[in-house]
This record gives sequence, structure tokens and C-alpha cells, in this order.
Amino acid sequence: MATPVLDKKDAAGEPEPGFADSPYITVTIRVRRFNAEVSAEAVWEDFQLEIDPKERVLDALHKIKWDLDGSLTFRRSCAHGICGSDAMRINGKNRLACKTLIKDINPEKPITVEPIKGLTVLKDLVVDMEPFFQAYRDVMPFLITKDTNEPTRERLQTAEDRERFDDTTKCILCAACTSSCPVFWNDGQYFGPAAIVNAHRFIFDSRDEAGEQRLEILNDRDGVWRCRTTFNCTDACPRGIEVTKAIQEVKRALITRRF
Repeated sequence: MATPVLDKKDAAGEPEPGFADSPYITVTIRVRRFNAEVSAEAVWEDFQLEIDPKERVLDALHKIKWDLDGSLTFRRSCAHGICGSDAMRINGKNRLACKTLIKDINPEKPITVEPIKGLTVLKDLVVDMEPFFQAYRDVMPFLITKDTNEPTRERLQTAEDRERFDDTTKCILCAACTSSCPVFWNDGQYFGPAAIVNAHRFIFDSRDEAGEQRLEILNDRDGVWRCRTTFNCTDACPRGIEVTKAIQEVKRALITRRF
């Protein structure tokens, strides 16, 4: 990939021959900072930096941490929209920082970055994910069969059977859907959309034999019936999963016991 060439002006302010205009713009990244060792209150802090608008918010956070303030704390791993670790609220909307381009979120105004809601903030943009993962574990997100012996051949499945739960296999456990849910904001005991999506993935898997167990788990007062169908979760999902549809299918399975 070609390295961008910074612009070079002559005495009259005109670009010198052979030099291209700079692709960089000045943006303000407004980060919600929290450090319990310093203060019990969160504060907003502005950082100004030069950046190519085709770069991502994650790149901007890297520039801040590496060049301006090494104490800035956030999670990230793969940086390619697969690990889901860098979910955060950007301009008031849950997004993955590694998939959000600067140019797509109006860089002429300060870009606000804050932690996802509904989970305890540990420091800056890092939240305690344990309640989220506990709900995930509670729905038994793994294949269960009555046969205690290892299979002697592959568990076959038709293309149609696989398609039945294809959408919910896309979940990357970023918590963007769960932390966008107003029910979860007000009651952290609610399983939340992500846990229900991962239960859906196995409830409708023709090879699994624990669908009834998972349905009973989700039939709890903190299960699927708490969903108010606001579609926040579907809008927030960076993988395009039809989360609300999956939740409704689980509700229907609870009523009809057909899945």
C-alpha cells in the first residue's frame, strides 16, 4: 500500500510541484474517562489529532494511547471485526471501533467515545463483562446429546437444517446488542439478547437434544419474556444478525414446543 504524501507548500501557500495534498484532517476525539483510583466520577476529555478520514476510530484511539496519553484504557484484539472486544458507544451508538470509519461519523464535530451501557465500568472504555458471559454460560452454548459415548461417525445434517440457525451462528459475543437493550440497562439480571441468540443457535440445531432444557432456562422471569421488542439489539449488531427475530422464534418455541 502506498504511503500518503504530506502536502508541501511554497512561499505563496501553493502546493509545490510533485507534492500531493495531505489526506489528513484534524478531528477531536472526546473520550469518557474513568479511573476509580483518581475520582469516583467520570469526566470527558478531548484529544485533537491528525488522521486520514478513511482510518477507523480504533486507529484514532491507538494514536491517542501511543502518542498522547498512554493511560487511556480500552480493549481490542484482532482489529478486524471478528473478536468483538472493542465494542463501545461512538456518537451515542453501539459500534465496533475497528469497523467504524472516521469519515462515516461526521468528523467535523467532536466524536464521542464512551463505554457500553449496563455493565460496570472498570476503567475508561473497559467494562466488567462477567455478568454478560455468565448469562452466556447459563444457556449451555454447546452441543448436548443423550449419547455419552463419542460418535463413531460425523453427525450429519441437511443444508436446510443448517440454514435454520445459520444467522445466530454469526454472534461474536461483543455485547453490543445486550448493552443496547433498555431492559438490560434497568435490570442486569435479564439474560439479554446475546445469551438468547446463542441459545437459539442450539435450540434449533437438529443434532442437539437439550432444546427443552434451554427453553425452560429462558422461560424464567429474567428470560425471553422480558424482551420488549424495541429492535435496539438488531440495530446494534455489527454482524447483521436479526436478533429480535431470533428472540421471537424462541418465544414461539416456548409456546408451541415446536423447534
